[in-house]
Amino acid sequence: MQFLITTFWIVFFVAAALCLGWLFRTMIIRLAPTNFAASMRRAPLTASFGMLVILLYIFVALFAPVLAPFGEREIVGGEFLPWSSEHLLGTDNLGRDMLTRMIYGARNTVGIALATTALAFVVGALLGLLAATVGGWLDQVLGRTVDVLMAIPALIFSLLLLTIFGTSVTTLILVIALIDSTRVFRLARSVAIGIVVMDYIEAAKLRGEGLWYLITREILPNAMAPLVAEFGLRFCFVFLAISALSFLGLGIQPPTADWGSMVRENATLITFGDITPLLPAGAIALLTVAVNFVVDWKLHEASGLKE
Repeated sequence: MQFLITTFWIVFFVAAALCLGWLFRTMIIRLAPTNFAASMRRAPLTASFGMLVILLYIFVALFAPVLAPFGEREIVGGEFLPWSSEHLLGTDNLGRDMLTRMIYGARNTVGIALATTALAFVVGALLGLLAATVGGWLDQVLGRTVDVLMAIPALIFSLLLLTIFGTSVTTLILVIALIDSTRVFRLARSVAIGIVVMDYIEAAKLRGEGLWYLITREILPNAMAPLVAEFGLRFCFVFLAISALSFLGLGIQPPTADWGSMVRENATLITFGDITPLLPAGAIALLTVAVNFVVDWKLHEASGLKE
């Protein structure tokens, strides 16, 4: 019986997600410009649902002070109060409103993950394209340095560096961006290696174009599709890494709201059958799945394959 109930709820949530995706896609097709609307008509329902979830997270992150019923660090009641009309998701281990912490957690966790991914991509992509274009000793030095860094497990390396340099937000962004930029470097270099041998690159060199022109005007536009798809995947990995480090106590530090640390702080409730600690974990999982849905769609479009 329990299996049937669980199956029913899974089917219900999947159907609800597909319906929301269809409604969102229909609305976008009617309101968006012609080119984007034509692209959305070819989008699967999973990608439409993913875009809807991403936009919802962005909205919550931007308007967190308006949407949150209390202050981010405000103690509003006793510890571990149950769900009620005053505290819709109860309170945490210090008496702070859980719904408020969830809302502010979207701003902090997603914002820091986005900044970290952007920094990793700027550094990794630039160095990867530079190594492929120049070649020679520069390519060898950068390649071997990246190999050494990638040989160390990412989580252990992050824990080591954060233990040495501290756990401020700036340090967290720099450490994870450094580690993830190695992955971006490998992709950017491998894509650019296949581009620098093309005839139009040789023609640009014969015209006397400089290195910066070759990278930004000739190579980067032709490497953009796989890099954009990789940006979505890297965001998921960075997002999960920050949450994991916060869960271990070396990520975003209290009293700043963060979904990873919220799971750790309220894990005691699980032993009493309370699902509240699973809500931030569910928020992490939902955003990860949504981003992957959109990335899969963009990868399929970039590949040129037909249904």
